Amino acid sequence: MSLPAPSSVFDREGRRRAASAPTSFSRGPAPAPALPPAPAPRGPAELPPAHALLTCVALPALAISTDQGQLTGRGLEGFYRAGRRTLSRCQVRVAGREPVAVQARMLSADSARFVATLRLSTDGGPDPEVVVERIRHADGTERITLHSASGRPLRLPLEVSLGTDLAEVGAVASGRAGPELPATVHDSGMRWSSATAHCLVTADPAPADALASAGLLRWEMNLPPGASRSVELRVRSDGAGPARAAGHGASRSGSGARAAGDDPRVQPLLARSVEDLQALLLRDPRHPTDLYPAAGAPWRCGLAPAEALAAARMALPLGTRIALGTLRTLARSQLTEAGPRSGMIPGPLRDAGPHLPPGCTGTEATLLFPVLLAEAWRWGLPGPEVEELLPAAERCLRWLRTSVGDGTFLSDARPGGLARGEIQAHAHRAALLGADLLDAHGRADPTGLRQWAARLRSAFQDEFWVEDRAGGRPAAARLADGRPVPHLTGGAAHLLDTGLLESGTHAPGLLDKVRTGQLARLLGGPAMDSGWGLRSLGAKEAAYNPFGHRGGAVRVHETAIAVAGLAAAGYEKEADSLLRGLLSAAESFGHRLPEMYAGEQRTEGGAPLPHPAACRPAATAAAAGVHVLVALAGIRPDAPARTVKLSPVRSVPLGELGLSALSVAGAPFSVRVTRLGLAMVEEAADGLQLGV
Repeated sequence: MSLPAPSSVFDREGRRRAASAPTSFSRGPAPAPALPPAPAPRGPAELPPAHALLTCVALPALAISTDQGQLTGRGLEGFYRAGRRTLSRCQVRVAGREPVAVQARMLSADSARFVATLRLSTDGGPDPEVVVERIRHADGTERITLHSASGRPLRLPLEVSLGTDLAEVGAVASGRAGPELPATVHDSGMRWSSATAHCLVTADPAPADALASAGLLRWEMNLPPGASRSVELRVRSDGAGPARAAGHGASRSGSGARAAGDDPRVQPLLARSVEDLQALLLRDPRHPTDLYPAAGAPWRCGLAPAEALAAARMALPLGTRIALGTLRTLARSQLTEAGPRSGMIPGPLRDAGPHLPPGCTGTEATLLFPVLLAEAWRWGLPGPEVEELLPAAERCLRWLRTSVGDGTFLSDARPGGLARGEIQAHAHRAALLGADLLDAHGRADPTGLRQWAARLRSAFQDEFWVEDRAGGRPAAARLADGRPVPHLTGGAAHLLDTGLLESGTHAPGLLDKVRTGQLARLLGGPAMDSGWGLRSLGAKEAAYNPFGHRGGAVRVHETAIAVAGLAAAGYEKEADSLLRGLLSAAESFGHRLPEMYAGEQRTEGGAPLPHPAACRPAATAAAAGVHVLVALAGIRPDAPARTVKLSPVRSVPLGELGLSALSVAGAPFSVRVTRLGLAMVEEAADGLQLGV
């Protein structure tokens, strides 16, 4: 399901809202000092809750269900393809009665199983005599099976009631879907049509009866004792065949990756992370060999540049295919006409929480582009593909230097724009990794980038650090007049994310050793570490809201960045605590991590509270599962130099850990970390040397 249509993209994270529901940003109490004026908020559209739904994903298709299994047409329920609900209602009755739902669970990223039971007589005891099993797939197929548990032959009428509104997902989410359309009997099923779309449901075997006025298909099922009988429904839109997932039949990066060790949670987390990433892949329509991850389901099933780049970067240990497709797709969207935005990769505004005005995700995407290219090259992206994308990376870096001009900080483009701390971290990393990349390929002299990065590092420590009696903290932002916005946010984790240079070394960060240590203590302290992961705003800050997606909720991507950054900087105690919280949360969510969940403090025997509007699955959350496990092994490749360095977390918080079928230098790579914190390569490309 793609949501690129301008009239149907929602904007909790800076996404455009439906035409009748303009973009708005949730604002908290006004902080001091005052910030530059921001666009006036407008009334938001209310999103229906999605946290309790089972979402089968194989983009561009989805199947969204409640745990009852029946599709009733209420809320978001239904089959979707390419941003439209193809079937909204699919209700099963056996012997004139609705079976009692007993279990619902995900089988894989794109399928779910629903089990219900039926007691046929009122005097035969409490035991069910019929089990009704439904296997539902995102691609638009559903198999309904009746299993007899009776000792006598059964003859049961099976009825399936179908309906649809053929509504766009934006209309469904905002409550404007409209009534069901009239059905017609077609071949072995039903057909619905509107001015812009059509849907056909076929059944195998064909029904004995079909009633268009009720959208009803009916079979007589003869069940000997212990026997089973099935009916398969196929939902097709516009007369086409079942939806074909973007990643189906393509090279499935990392599909064989496995984790094993003392902690039983690592394998299901990695397996589900890889499954969800594959399920969220989309193809560039004009260049179908290029795959990129959609941001998440059900709200963000289209291209979100910053999130796609971030997810592709964290997924590099699975291979460079996703990174290459993402980079190529976004390079084609890059602004090249002369002007102050030349070189930018455009992106929408994003709510930045209660203390900052909305920020442009295009800035983050433009800074992530050269970083992803540089690191993909280190992981093994072949030279010709790197050369192809270097001009786009150069334009990103030229935009950075032009935007900074004679100043030091990268500020918002808006008049009186503030300089955000998180953006300075992105810019500093882009400058250093970009200079390294260009220098290695004999491109334009990158000295200016390195010199500016050095000035930024010096100035950041003076002007973005807020001293206090507890040892100080990095400011969330700096106003144009020099005053800091002193609130502690999860975005500070990006100050620890410096990126890989040659020989597997990390680029220097914006903070010195003492202040890095202080930041580590803050991120690992009770105000930021909820016990389930890193809060996006400290619990002691004004306007803290445990459900605020940038005001206190746990954002999985930021937690993973914090875990990896803290571990790399040597602050393993703080990294271990955040890691354990994230793994416990993942287990609670069936190892399918949402993009965020409530930052409520963990208690004994408790569970993390879902956020009702969170995407699940989400590309950055799925990739975060890969990122934290690889961080434990400390894999730092330099494929151009044919070396890989291993710097495992010495405290081995999960005990022994083995990762296999990763990809370094285009070949399978496997590593094992022992309980003593020693890492050993068990499989690698020929000629790949272990660095020191």
